[in-house]
Amino acid sequence: MKNWILTMGLLFLVIGNVQSQTVIGKWKTVDDETGEAKSIVEVYEQSGKIYGKVVEILRADHKKDVCTKCSGVLKNKPILGMVIINGLKKDGDEYNSGTILDPTTGKVYKCYITLDSANKLKLRGFIGISLLGRTQYWTRM
Repeated sequence: MKNWILTMGLLFLVIGNVQSQTVIGKWKTVDDETGEAKSIVEVYEQSGKIYGKVVEILRADHKKDVCTKCSGVLKNKPILGMVIINGLKKDGDEYNSGTILDPTTGKVYKCYITLDSANKLKLRGFIGISLLGRTQYWTRM
């Protein structure tokens, strides 16, 4: 009887822990072509929406890069500190209805993110419909 109660208690603890997993945190980004770690992005919530800011650039030769191809107020601004994920809203297990900026190209895409696992974030940036885009996976720091 004691083992059954202990087992049930642990089961509820594990289920509660899994459900409390969130996209909020620091994530390591990786270059699609080279597989090299590029940056650390901090994903945070503000006013009920999700945002992501570049908090560290891992490649020494890119630490002082600016967004030369960005438009508007972000043109020629440092990539370090730049908010690249904007205004995602929770929709079930997914966050969508926002945008993501690729500072390399200066292009802004529609975006959705979801947890692939506790330490793996799936991001999909696209134009129009999600079939026309690309997916990246970031790992939790």
